[in-house]
Amino acid sequence: MAATANHAANGAAGNGEPGDGRDHVIIFPFMAKGHTLPLFHFATALSIHHKSLRVTLVTTPVNLAFARSRLPESVHLVELPFPSHPPLPAGVESTDALPCPSLYPTFLRATALLRDPFAEFMASLPSPPLVLVSDFFLGFTHGVAAVTGVRRVVFHGMSCFSMAICKSLVVSPPAGVEHGGPPFHVSRMPEHVTITPEEIPPTVANFSDPDNPMARFMVENVELTDVRSWGVLVNSFAAVDGDYVAPFESFYQSGARAWLVGPLFLTAGETPERDEENDPEGCLAWLDERASRPGSTVYVSFGTQAHVADEQLDELAHGLVQSGHPFLWAVRSDKWSPPVDLGPDGRIVRDWVPQRSVLAHEAVGGFVSHCGWNSTMESLAAGKPMLAWPMIAEQSLNAKHVVDVIGAGIKVKAVNSSGVAVTAVVERAEVEEKVRKLMDAGGEAGQRMRARAAWTQQAAKLAVSNGGTSWVALQKLLGDLQKSYYVVTDKEE
Repeated sequence: MAATANHAANGAAGNGEPGDGRDHVIIFPFMAKGHTLPLFHFATALSIHHKSLRVTLVTTPVNLAFARSRLPESVHLVELPFPSHPPLPAGVESTDALPCPSLYPTFLRATALLRDPFAEFMASLPSPPLVLVSDFFLGFTHGVAAVTGVRRVVFHGMSCFSMAICKSLVVSPPAGVEHGGPPFHVSRMPEHVTITPEEIPPTVANFSDPDNPMARFMVENVELTDVRSWGVLVNSFAAVDGDYVAPFESFYQSGARAWLVGPLFLTAGETPERDEENDPEGCLAWLDERASRPGSTVYVSFGTQAHVADEQLDELAHGLVQSGHPFLWAVRSDKWSPPVDLGPDGRIVRDWVPQRSVLAHEAVGGFVSHCGWNSTMESLAAGKPMLAWPMIAEQSLNAKHVVDVIGAGIKVKAVNSSGVAVTAVVERAEVEEKVRKLMDAGGEAGQRMRARAAWTQQAAKLAVSNGGTSWVALQKLLGDLQKSYYVVTDKEE
């Protein structure tokens, strides 16, 4: 029996003593806020609600302070040196710090060079940990985990709905699909799931292109390690995503399960009603001034990843003002200035926004969003309908999920003044019209949309409550891992 197996056997009582691996969970997020924050919430949930577990989160020097500020002291942080990989600038250790989107593939290749320091860290542990939870972009972690006898649970940061569609389109590319063509059914998905060619995510559409750097990275570093994972951690809940679990699991090795344990910020026990300590621009106080008109204010944010051209920001500013609704707008660009007077009811913020607290505020009645899955979960958990404005990655599929499946939003459709569909700039008239529809609480469509948003809010709370679907899934995930601990570590050399 291997020496590591002896250590594991000695720690079988789960006393939490040094060298006992059965109570040790290691979490390794990808260095992008949309990927990192949900795993922070997962680490927090384990540390607070499962106190017998020791939780270690792997990060890098520049990301250390951000991690420490958002995790309880009980979560141990391990710092790995971030690799030098020109032309990536020194000190850029998170995607939101990239000077231009074209460096994204370079950043991915840099993270792959973390394999050796991560392997050294794993080899230094006195016993194999219970599990490694790592982002799908960090495909190298699968091989490192296998060498050290550890099960890997992969994290995507996406819904089962979007992941199943993406995997289906990669494994079974639809024939005869052309831009502007009709909707088509996606293989392995329920019959009601159809998408248009325009809703195919760019990386998926270009997956077979050997000259596409994102596609090449996915093929070389991600796909095989992903589907060989022991299981998948999913930041979602059964009420909105349960119908797509089986199609999604069918792409993985036999026995692998998708564990729906979200919304993870609720699983962590966070209450988003007020967060003034993390509100440097006073967003909540500004919303308080509009609380006498509940549901009157629009919140606008496109996340930290998507680049929005100045021309589009100009049209959005005009459209928001013309809608007549108060709006709070998070803008990433520090160079762009609005081309129109926003008035007292228009507010632009460029610093950190406590988004969950903003969405929970009674003055906010709707969310204009890029439909990143984290933002989608936060909006649904707050019971706020969405104006879906997808931009990159799988966001078009998230928009489809929210609008056409759940029924808690409407979509932006890019049209010019002649009514011709375009893929570039959404004009101000379209913005004005859709914001008014989003905020119309009196019409039949608006009432229906708000009812569905309110339903998802209650379903999310129930999912993470004691006995709820996400609560049960997390208990079973930990239980299954502990039952199978010896299967992995007790082996002959």
